[in-house]
Amino acid sequence: MDGHKNRYPDMVEQGSQGEEGMVRVEVDGPRATVTLDDPGSLNALSPSLMIQLVEALKKLAADPAIGSVVLTGRDPAFSAGGDLGMIADGSREIRDPAGDADTSDAWRWIRHQFGGVVRTIVGSEKFFIAAVNGPAAGVGLAFALACDVLIMSERAQLVPAFGRLGLVPEVGTSWLLTRRLGYQASIALYVRGRHIEADEALRLGLVQEVHPHAELLEAADKWCERAERLPPHAFAMTKSVLRESADASWHQALSIEEFAEANCFSTEALSRSAENLRGYSGQEDS
Repeated sequence: MDGHKNRYPDMVEQGSQGEEGMVRVEVDGPRATVTLDDPGSLNALSPSLMIQLVEALKKLAADPAIGSVVLTGRDPAFSAGGDLGMIADGSREIRDPAGDADTSDAWRWIRHQFGGVVRTIVGSEKFFIAAVNGPAAGVGLAFALACDVLIMSERAQLVPAFGRLGLVPEVGTSWLLTRRLGYQASIALYVRGRHIEADEALRLGLVQEVHPHAELLEAADKWCERAERLPPHAFAMTKSVLRESADASWHQALSIEEFAEANCFSTEALSRSAENLRGYSGQEDS
């Protein structure tokens, strides 16, 4: 053993003792809106904000009454990404030969805090909608991309600032970008490092919709309504199928679908829908 002290618990404790109310949760029936609420820092992901965000999302993910979660930021930003002060301090401490910090401390924070958010979003049966109201940078961008649906305000920007900071695409971003854009477009986005305006993000397929700023949360609510119209099991099972199939071969995806589809046959919702839809000619979704 090298005698290194695990400083991660101290980092969590310090974050827990910070300013309260940096993440606001509003519940309306089966819908929850989670707002990053530190506008003075452009909702930078400080220790206090992260501790509160992880706790809020895990609580909502475990609540059987919640079906949809909208993740957004208090204007003017969605999130400026990682707390640059914390990043600079951590880098300095790790590089100090006289200090007791090392990269395992950063690894634990990245894994359990930043990674805790995206693992909750991806692993939960809830429908997560990212309503990007302003710049979404770095880890904040990773959180938005991890959601099931991403919509943007016309004022918003996606900010892949990893390269300028000397970082790699993080918290699942490398996986998400290469699957949406391919390798060459992803590496070009990384090297350029420029802001991606809402209309370009829509053209690239990084977001599903762009809305006038004042209508963004109303549009997110519409997505919640769509999910609520589905039979209770349908979205949860489909999210699991699609998430797993994204990294599977065609044959593996086919097998995943076959097991999930067979389970659907045991549900009352399918039986009722099949009877109601006999002779159905089709209808546009609103």
